[in-house]
Amino acid sequence: MDSFDRRRDNLLAVAARVFAARGYDRTSMRDLARASAMSLAGMYYYVKGKEDLLRNIQRSCFERVHQGALDAVGGQTSAEERLAAFIRHHVTFFATHMAEMKVLSHEAESLSGAARAEVRRLKRGYVDLCVRLLADLDGHGTSDRARRQVAAYSLFGMMNWIYTWYDPDGPVGVDALADSMTRLFLNGYTVEVSLP
Repeated sequence: MDSFDRRRDNLLAVAARVFAARGYDRTSMRDLARASAMSLAGMYYYVKGKEDLLRNIQRSCFERVHQGALDAVGGQTSAEERLAAFIRHHVTFFATHMAEMKVLSHEAESLSGAARAEVRRLKRGYVDLCVRLLADLDGHGTSDRARRQVAAYSLFGMMNWIYTWYDPDGPVGVDALADSMTRLFLNGYTVEVSLP
């Protein structure tokens, strides 16, 4: 990674922390310049403005979590192992990127136009990966897509809101958290799938 990418990634990480703490609407470019120890002109070298920063945070986050999930599930043999690997990767990624997670959860509608469409497309691709893993698990083909959508969004709801209560330095390690969520979800999902 060259120095441009390192400085840009640092700016995105700082901006994510500030947006998470203050909210996107209450944060100015001057706030971000102070927090990142960069001049306003220096920041505009890396991004076009505040919305571009938010778009880059969300895009980078979705691209990284999606590629990481593909890598995680690729080495598994059974459908259950693939879903467990997906959950473990997602929980681990977000437990180590809490600010970005909060920004993704709270600022999804703060983007406009092409930026919003781009991030929605990335999000849809990630959700579709989860839905395909559920299809592999239940074996019902395309006939149960609506039920799988509900299950996928329920799973994301369980995983995505950990930033409100989970302490990575607390008594529950990220692996134990992922394992617990996997058991809770799989036990409930397999019962749900067997219902008429």
